Amino acid sequence: MRDNFCLFNLIIYSCKGLWYEEQYRLGRARRFGPSSEQTPFDQLSFFNEAEAEAYGKVLTEPTLSEVKPPRNIKKKGHKDKITQPLPTTVINYRLTGEDLVCSKCGDKLQEMKTEIRKELTVIPAQVQVTEHVQHVYVCRSCDRAGTESNIVSAPMPNPVLRNSLASPSMIAYIMNRKYAEAIPLYRQEQQFKKYGLQLSRQTLANWMIKSSEHHLKPLYDLMHKELVKRSVLHADETVLEVLCEPGRDAASDSYMWLYRTSGDSVPIVLYDYKPGRSGNYPKEFLKEFKGFLHADGYAGYHKLSESVDAKPPDVVLVGCFAHARRKWDEALKGISEKEGINAYNIRTGLEYCNTLFRLEKEMKDLSPEERYLRRLEEAKPVVEAYFSWVKSIEDKVVPRSLIGQAVIYSLNQEKYLRNYLLDGRLELSNNRAERSIKPFVIGRNNWLFSNTPKGADASAIIYSIIETAKENNLNPFPYLEYLFKRLPNMDKGDTAALSELLPWSDKIPESCRNLTCRSEL
Repeated sequence: MRDNFCLFNLIIYSCKGLWYEEQYRLGRARRFGPSSEQTPFDQLSFFNEAEAEAYGKVLTEPTLSEVKPPRNIKKKGHKDKITQPLPTTVINYRLTGEDLVCSKCGDKLQEMKTEIRKELTVIPAQVQVTEHVQHVYVCRSCDRAGTESNIVSAPMPNPVLRNSLASPSMIAYIMNRKYAEAIPLYRQEQQFKKYGLQLSRQTLANWMIKSSEHHLKPLYDLMHKELVKRSVLHADETVLEVLCEPGRDAASDSYMWLYRTSGDSVPIVLYDYKPGRSGNYPKEFLKEFKGFLHADGYAGYHKLSESVDAKPPDVVLVGCFAHARRKWDEALKGISEKEGINAYNIRTGLEYCNTLFRLEKEMKDLSPEERYLRRLEEAKPVVEAYFSWVKSIEDKVVPRSLIGQAVIYSLNQEKYLRNYLLDGRLELSNNRAERSIKPFVIGRNNWLFSNTPKGADASAIIYSIIETAKENNLNPFPYLEYLFKRLPNMDKGDTAALSELLPWSDKIPESCRNLTCRSEL
């Protein structure tokens, strides 16, 4: 009976072209409307009837005597707050010689006060050549005696790349510009020409690949070992185009996978390039991980939560209520009439999600144990009511419609969406992973593609180092320069020494910290 009803509705829905109208309105909203998914102020909560009544009261207009014009009071200390973290150069302007003689009485002028004017001065980048001259010494007495010559060279640090013009600062500068500031190599090539330096983008790309392979890869592997020791992680993935993949068409989609820690531990952000979207890739990357994994509705992650030999799975998937809410938000943007049963149901689903996020905001300062108990008391009844309500309208919506997709998504993900109630360390959404993958998406929109798999691997490693550094309040450029000064001159197999270079290590120099962070210490 239910199948016949849905089929009948689907036929009517398709014949009327309602699906196309919804997609058209949704497309216009995505293109021209605000990107924010926040609920408008005029969309009142039906859970808070008292507030709705208060909002609905008609307020009397104030009399003219009660209306006071706004006063634009200029805040003091604003310039000092902006300039406080920055290095300062002081230029003194004093009177000397005859200028110190009073023009009225001829006596010597005495300093009364100083007036300070602050300006922001920019020092443009410049490229210069540094010559490392190594002096070699020999014992002439040994030569005269006919014994083996004793030749001693003055110690000199190893280069980042042998037989290359690349210095630690040069590699760090190019990496920071491309991966932290999203400036592609071809634009950097043009900018270097303005400095009088002829460097091809191919040379710059080779520097990125070799420096990441030789020096950053051991650090990346150590960060990976630390990541899988955590008990709560987030994961996401996005498309990456790699032109010269063996046996694949240039237009084939590859993927950049993201894995990161949760908010209750040291931030670690790792990217992993793979030629596809199979669930085997995250399963292999996280094979030593045991705990909770936040992810979206992609079925590929389900392989991590499969039980083996009737044993409980090592990984428990936690769904994303932000994705569930987004389906209701898209449905609201896609409907033509803002009244009626569909509009009411969409607003109902949206308000259930809003209530859960509102509760989470109130609990953000609680400990994991307190948050767990509070969720059981306040959030769990809302979750139960939400899924009970979704099941009650399942037979009343057309699966192909936007509201139908919102209902189906929540029902398919019910098991995983409920899991955030299992532990106070878990989060209601996977927004933490989406925020971390955004820098890669911004960069991809600028440089568009990777040429080879080696380049894609190098991008994954470099993005991992830079984004983890940023999460740990490090400035990427001085931190990368520090790494490329240390790593070429140390044993990569010395785990203890490598650990001192990790972004969260207390051995990192203060000069690598963000200026704003240093000012707050």
